[in-house]
Amino acid sequence: MFDIDKVVEILEKSKQPKSEFVKLMDDFKSPYIVLISCILSLRTKDQTTYPATLRMLKLAKTPQEMMNVKVEDLERAIYPVGFYKNKAKQIIELSKELVEKYNGKVPCDIDELCKFKGVGRKTANLVLSQGFNVPAICVDVHVHRIFNRLGYVKTKNPEETEFALREKLPKKYWILINSLLVTFGQNICKPIKPLCDKCPIEKYCAKLIK
Repeated sequence: MFDIDKVVEILEKSKQPKSEFVKLMDDFKSPYIVLISCILSLRTKDQTTYPATLRMLKLAKTPQEMMNVKVEDLERAIYPVGFYKNKAKQIIELSKELVEKYNGKVPCDIDELCKFKGVGRKTANLVLSQGFNVPAICVDVHVHRIFNRLGYVKTKNPEETEFALREKLPKKYWILINSLLVTFGQNICKPIKPLCDKCPIEKYCAKLIK
């Protein structure tokens, strides 16, 4: 029988090495920094995103500062993240919009966040959970893959997984679950050739529960 409380407890105690991006989210709790860091991370490996974010933050740490940064300077700072030219323009334009329409503050509302160009539910939920510390389920490819492998949900895409988890996952785990499963997914429950022989929660996996 699947026991979500036991699964979370085991994963919390497993002490797997965190990726640079997960560490970044632990270090920076500013909603704005979480937002622009997440934009950089899209379609980019964590080991590239982390140093690029640190270089970006040397230029600016607030919307007011970022809106005055030259796009060429930001491009150089964040290179070689994927689509770095587009992301540089997006971050500066978003910063201007925050200053002009939101008094320089990131809105604590998923619908408002999703109005920004290039911001989807995954990013918006991460800003809410990591930036504002409010219950929100950030579902990326790791969360989607692992919960389906475990048999906890049966969904076709991350958005379906988010709404399924909203109905099923205890709210006390909403903030925690992304960093926990991203770390687990990068170290053990990999997309290809998962390390099942090293998995601390293998007995709860759907492949064993028939």
